[in-house]
Amino acid sequence: MTKDEDTERRGFRVTDRRRFTAEGETAAAEPPTPSSPVEPSPEELQAADAGATSAADVPVTFSTFVLGLGTQTLLHLGEIVDPSVGPVERDLAAAKHVIDILGILQDKTRNNLDPGESEILESMLYDLRMRFVSLARGTAEKEKEKA
Repeated sequence: MTKDEDTERRGFRVTDRRRFTAEGETAAAEPPTPSSPVEPSPEELQAADAGATSAADVPVTFSTFVLGLGTQTLLHLGEIVDPSVGPVERDLAAAKHVIDILGILQDKTRNNLDPGESEILESMLYDLRMRFVSLARGTAEKEKEKA
């Protein structure tokens, strides 16, 4: 069996998709075959690069982790609109669960955080608890009115 037959048998194939020849002239454009992917436009590549660098290159720290949990809680409380869902949907049980997780983090990391990290966690937890209590009371009052 020759090298080309062996490569073909395994299903591995290399296709030259360069836009220019070795001499620098524009190569003849071949229409993409159904099995080959369509190349994205330069604008799509720029947009993908901009999105990838913003989220993937940010290091995860304790503060960003706490802020992420806080954002998740705000989504559950209906304070932030989730673009994938559309209309605001409140899930107080899920919000309470994440608030409890933040409380556990506060207890377990006491005296082990930088002053800034401790302040972020404390203020985030206080704000989320107040929002939760306010919404829980409002929900309870609405249920009493209906009864």
